[in-house]
Amino acid sequence: MNQSASTGSDIPSVILVGVDFGLPHFDRDLEELGLLAQTAGFVVADRVSCKRRAPDPALFVGSGKVEEIKMLALSTGASEVLFDQALSPAQQRNLERALGLPVNDRTLLILQIFAQRARSHEGKLQVELARLQYLSTRLVRRWSHLERQSGGIGMRGGPGETQIELDRRMINDAVKRTKERLDKVKKQRHTQRRQRERRDAFTISLVGYTNAGKSSIFNALVKARAYAADQLFATLDTTTRQLYLGEAGRSVSLSDTVGFIRDLPHGLVDAFAATLQEATEADLLLHVVDASNPSHPEQMASVMRVLRDIGADGIPQVLVFNKLDAMASASAPVVLQDMMELDGQSLPRIFVSALSGMGMVELRSLLSSFVMVGSKPDTEQDDGRDLSRPPELYP
Repeated sequence: MNQSASTGSDIPSVILVGVDFGLPHFDRDLEELGLLAQTAGFVVADRVSCKRRAPDPALFVGSGKVEEIKMLALSTGASEVLFDQALSPAQQRNLERALGLPVNDRTLLILQIFAQRARSHEGKLQVELARLQYLSTRLVRRWSHLERQSGGIGMRGGPGETQIELDRRMINDAVKRTKERLDKVKKQRHTQRRQRERRDAFTISLVGYTNAGKSSIFNALVKARAYAADQLFATLDTTTRQLYLGEAGRSVSLSDTVGFIRDLPHGLVDAFAATLQEATEADLLLHVVDASNPSHPEQMASVMRVLRDIGADGIPQVLVFNKLDAMASASAPVVLQDMMELDGQSLPRIFVSALSGMGMVELRSLLSSFVMVGSKPDTEQDDGRDLSRPPELYP
């Protein structure tokens, strides 16, 4: 993305664009895209939203809306335009020509944030793979300066076509090498998990929407110092620590994983399969929810969709409603522990605040009760008890 300044400072400003196609939960105020932009280091100059029945094949939005965005960019001095939905390579190229500005979409914005935040060798490899796969579909944009050159007699294409073919081959080779390196990392993780299984280790993974407070809960439980911040995708790399549960009289493995987000690009789900594998092989999932966010039902639905995509939706879950201290008094819970229906399942729910410590003792006690029931990864134990329900609620 273009990083040149346009607001009199070193911080580039962007115009956000979202199109309502009649799908549920359209973010008309583009709040999440704005948070993503700020996380990536941009200042939001203005926001534009419109309604359409279907995307325009050439420009995604109509020509009139393109002109409106262009005038808005001129008046605000914006240096880039960001779309909330994924653009095709042709739409992206056409929009850049019409607007005279760099145009990017939600997918590339998330990729940029991931590239900024990845710290581990595995995380960097995953980001690189996703970036290469994204760029491979947009090679035509990189060689637009050769489009006016035509081939001579006996040639079917010009130099541009040759360069694109070379570039595509280089990217395909890089994708192959990156996948091979990631496969080695996956095998190492698999070996580590097998060792934990032989030690009869009980594994718990924190999952949830980005910025729900997973890392804060992780730190509060294991007294660790994993990076936690009030921003999207503060944590990208899986961190695993031992958590001692006094009531159960044993330690368990607790893993903090990457946060989920609405419309997470499938390429990123695939690229981060190694990281998300921690969730697919856990004995228990702590589904962390930002209870103070009015959109938390939609966020929970997004997390459940990703869990289904990676085959982790059948693993027992505890819903941890975090940020109890930030909830409005009118919506504050009457009790801290109850059951909640989600995706046809009745799941235990507990309200906590990782910041103030409210409910954390009760959460540790709840985790101990799950561990004491059994450390098998199956939902149904030999005695017929269902791990998807808290043990104290058994008849």
